[in-house]
Amino acid sequence: MMTVKHSHNLYLAPLRGVTIRAFRDAFYEPLQEAGFIGAFAPFIPANPGIRPNASLLKDLLPHNENDKNWQLVPQVISKDAPSMRVLLRAFKDAGFSRADLNAGCPFPMIRKRLRGSGLMKTPDVLEELINAGCEEMGEGNFSVKVRLGISSTDELCSLMPIFNRYPLACLTVHARTALQMYEGDVHFDKFEEILSLSKNEVMYNGDVQLEKDTFRTFIPSHPEAIEKMNIKSVMIGRNFIRSIGERHDAKDLLKRYLELSIAELNGDNPVLGRMKELLTYWLHVPKWKRLWPVIKISRTIEEFKTLI
Repeated sequence: MMTVKHSHNLYLAPLRGVTIRAFRDAFYEPLQEAGFIGAFAPFIPANPGIRPNASLLKDLLPHNENDKNWQLVPQVISKDAPSMRVLLRAFKDAGFSRADLNAGCPFPMIRKRLRGSGLMKTPDVLEELINAGCEEMGEGNFSVKVRLGISSTDELCSLMPIFNRYPLACLTVHARTALQMYEGDVHFDKFEEILSLSKNEVMYNGDVQLEKDTFRTFIPSHPEAIEKMNIKSVMIGRNFIRSIGERHDAKDLLKRYLELSIAELNGDNPVLGRMKELLTYWLHVPKWKRLWPVIKISRTIEEFKTLI
């Protein structure tokens, strides 16, 4: 297996329900081949009264996964600093030295509850969380993932003094607003402004693609931007997941994902729900698009196995 070496660190984005432990294990070889050095795990909520246990942390363990050089960073979503501290201590007890705060989730249900990107509306709470994260994890071991804003691309700029007060591992910026979700153009000009304002390392996220065969990372609207700006770290999610469906061994990898999911989950419905969610990313590939009408109405694991 050939592994690509990038001029920057390449991380898998946290996609809730998708880039979970079973996904990271089943698709570990494509991740290594493409040059990923680690992943940010999908967020775990920290709410008042939280009692971290094996069930809550099951997506993170074993944290060394397949390779001792592979870095898995657990992510928390919260608006309550004391509760977040409890979860961060559980991360440390499980052997993790790094953690990340989700301050960028754009989904309305999350945002309207002032979590994820909704934290941009409550800068005092955001700072309390960052302060707690840096205290619990230690200098340079806590990071934050954000958007450029909720409705305006200027919002993050106004919050930069908060981030600059703390020694973060990095600030990951998805170069869209929350209201854009994952649609429309990225605002690379605003990302460049954040890059110039930040005292911490800034990781780029948003519309990054991997060129076929070479696995070169690029942004279609700004194809030379990553190299030109000398960005040290890049995060890719959806576009990488879509690219797996184009592989000649996609079916074998999917079968591996299926078997791992059967071992983890209880019953046909949750397993099929997980498979169908992944396959929605592969519908641009003709063979998966042809199969989709029958796959989406499959009711049993055995039926699904027959179809693929």
